Amino acid sequence: MHVSHLTEVIEKRPTFLAIGVFDGVHRGHQQLLQQMAAAARAENARPAVLTFFPHPMTVIHGRAGRLYLCTLEERVALLAQQGVELVITHPFNEEVRQTRAIDFVHQLCHQLALRQLWGSSFGLGYNREGDLEFLRRVGPEKGFTVHHFNEIVTWEGEPVSSSRVRQALERGALAETTGCLGRPYRLTGTVVKGDGRGRTIGVPTANLSVWEEQILPANGVYAAYAWVGGERYAAATNVGVRPTVDGHQLVVEAHLLAFDRDIYGEPVSLDFVARIRDEQKFPGLEALIAQIRADIGRVNELLQL
Repeated sequence: MHVSHLTEVIEKRPTFLAIGVFDGVHRGHQQLLQQMAAAARAENARPAVLTFFPHPMTVIHGRAGRLYLCTLEERVALLAQQGVELVITHPFNEEVRQTRAIDFVHQLCHQLALRQLWGSSFGLGYNREGDLEFLRRVGPEKGFTVHHFNEIVTWEGEPVSSSRVRQALERGALAETTGCLGRPYRLTGTVVKGDGRGRTIGVPTANLSVWEEQILPANGVYAAYAWVGGERYAAATNVGVRPTVDGHQLVVEAHLLAFDRDIYGEPVSLDFVARIRDEQKFPGLEALIAQIRADIGRVNELLQL
């Protein structure tokens, strides 16, 4: 079940709750949530997540631009995949920012019948005053306990975090991104009209209009899986400004192999598997076409569909 505000929760029953942004739902998030869900089921309680949207950094620090690792809809779906029964996407605004920790805890207990609060770091309420010590002190009075998840989930010896995934994407480090997420990085968008140049050179591309607040991998050419209507295709995917023919407009475009269908207006998801090369400017169209053909061959080798 998914609700967009804490007050929309109708059924009040014993609940184990994790609170956080959970952007990207990486492997660290997954481990915490799966353990919480198992513990809740063992106690015949409801495993739930309260996550915030927009990201608190946009309200507290005025962060703008590409920030998120997935859309809100994808976050909700990923959270549910961890065994969570209830996802609350609570709005984060100035009112929530100014709420005192004790008042926020009261709301949780009133709406959810909170029995156990899970997290790796705690900082609820105004100025993050609701820390671990505070919550363990008020918990017995309010009827809940606190489970401090202190396991450190790593990839190649370094802790997994949302900020690490963002930094890896900005470098085009797909192996690190996939290792931290436990799955390929995904961009979903609607196919829109491009300039049609790809079709004129025999390499038609699907130009995706993606959410302007989601992080893009570093400019370059990638091997990706494209999902269209539940079917998967190999795709030679370009992220960048196409310096040989344009050089200004940032685009996400994918050439789907063994595919010839009009999909304008349809949603397409791209799962990024491997980075093939940096974006580069070629001396002319013939050199560009030759390189695109080589890129397609490399995608075929890597994905072997």
